[in-house]
Amino acid sequence: MAMNDETLDAPEGTRSSEQDGAEVPAVNGAAVRKRSSLLAEEQRRIRELILTMGDQVDAAISQATLGLVNRDPSLCKKVIAEDQLVNDMQREAGQICFTALLTESPGPPELREIMGFLHMASELERMGDHCVNIARIGRTLADFPDLRPAVDIPRMSQYCAEQVRDMLGALVARDVARARAIAARDDRVDRVYHRLLDDLFHLMVSDSDTVFRATNYILVAHNLERIADRVTNLAEDLVFVETGDIEELG
Repeated sequence: MAMNDETLDAPEGTRSSEQDGAEVPAVNGAAVRKRSSLLAEEQRRIRELILTMGDQVDAAISQATLGLVNRDPSLCKKVIAEDQLVNDMQREAGQICFTALLTESPGPPELREIMGFLHMASELERMGDHCVNIARIGRTLADFPDLRPAVDIPRMSQYCAEQVRDMLGALVARDVARARAIAARDDRVDRVYHRLLDDLFHLMVSDSDTVFRATNYILVAHNLERIADRVTNLAEDLVFVETGDIEELG
């Protein structure tokens, strides 16, 4: 194809369109590589924040339960105060995600990961709020005698913390099969939850003096059950991030 003088004299970095005469900027390989590097760094930072949030929630579950069971207001206060760390990390994760969406033009796999991590951060922040609720109840009940017979809140708490830790491991490994298996274990938490409710209702019926304490324990059990449900949501998020499929695992 012969080239006219206008084409030969076109400024470097542009190409003249034969169809409409419009000048189209040439692709800048260095700029594309820079954007790709920035996006990879933002994805790495988001993933790091999610894992750190998960570790903080794991610790908060155990500490809030210990504060409740051991009648330790100082430990309950610590859980409440440190929830701000989870809130700050969620805010930072959101800022990074929205910046990446607006400035880095992520492709479909990157877009899935960013949106999935954004939702994970929200779920972990809510788990932290559930731990704060338990800690506040522990602080309220600190001056009350324990229930007799004792209810098995520690076992339910242990199951929930295990779910969180195992889910973080699946996230690190990008292991979708493991995430599905963890979500399937939510039934174990549900069984303990319903048994606790039965025990507490029977206790209140048999001894009206326990109503206030038992009602608060029901709220504790409900918050733990919600944490386990949110672990299932994290599993669904990981399936979406890695496969693009939307699955209902609950």
